[in-house]
Amino acid sequence: MRRTLAPWIVVAAIGLLGGCAFRYFFDPSIEATVAYYLRSGTHGIGVALSGWAVHLYFTSRSSEWVSRWPLVVEIAVQSVVMAIVVATVAAGLQVALYGEGIKAAWLATDFPRIVGIAFVMSIFFGAVFELVRMVGSRVLLNVVLGRYRRPTREQRVLLFLDLAGSMSLAEQMGELRMHQLLTRFFFDIDETILAHGGEVHAYVGDEVIVTWRVATKVSERRYLDCFFAIQDRIAERAELYRREFGLVPTFRAGLHAGFVVISECGDSHRQIAYFGDTVNVAARLQEHCKDAGRALLVSADLLGLVHPGGDLVVEALGPTQLRGRAAGVEVFAVERRKAGCTVTP
Repeated sequence: MRRTLAPWIVVAAIGLLGGCAFRYFFDPSIEATVAYYLRSGTHGIGVALSGWAVHLYFTSRSSEWVSRWPLVVEIAVQSVVMAIVVATVAAGLQVALYGEGIKAAWLATDFPRIVGIAFVMSIFFGAVFELVRMVGSRVLLNVVLGRYRRPTREQRVLLFLDLAGSMSLAEQMGELRMHQLLTRFFFDIDETILAHGGEVHAYVGDEVIVTWRVATKVSERRYLDCFFAIQDRIAERAELYRREFGLVPTFRAGLHAGFVVISECGDSHRQIAYFGDTVNVAARLQEHCKDAGRALLVSADLLGLVHPGGDLVVEALGPTQLRGRAAGVEVFAVERRKAGCTVTP
């Protein structure tokens, strides 16, 4: 709940400050009273929240109709809609806050400014949002700050999650339909990953790579919970998948913890890359799920960071020789305890 309300509170605060700034710079000094500043602040809050509501609409599944168009068209449509909504809300609040009809002077001066500012800000933030959505907010921030300009060693948890049977599905469905399935699947699980503090590092074919920084002050159970929450999310939308694709996607995952080397690489196309044995082990664990017949395999290093709890069953599969690795890895299968099963002391 707090996670949901936080953006609204921040936007409202920005609107309050913006409304007061608008009053300070554009309105007559004779109106520089507490009452007028309160009205302008409330006006700003209403305008900001209406703009935020439009933004949320255009980032939801409901706006699929516009996301099929070129990006420049999508941003333009979003900006026009936002300008119209903001203009309507601004005009309505003008009447409500000042208890009088809209004056010609306000329509001739302040109203065009409000619409113009809303339109320009919508284009700017729309472009920034698309940039963030393409590269990731944390990646963009790290690039701007130069955090990984030089190779950095960090303790990370890596989740490699792969769609099961993707090759046969591609043959049955065709490449375009398979791509639509993957796009829908990645979209549906994204919110769940973020809710558990995960960061999508990359999409590789039918696979998504998720990472967490190891933080002792945060519940580390979230690594395991994320996988099972993804299962629940897909189960909730099972009927929608059946109607659209004739099937419900299943997936397998490997979880491993350890130190990785992170650095920027490339020149014309720069990205933040992860290197090291931890990455390889996580990927091989995911691959081994098929041979082991399990949906989730984790390493002993990962289990050393978490407390699974009584609702999960952890089964030791023993030292396992993973492909491309000389030393064996202690592997564990983790699944939810079935309803009705009791925990024996």
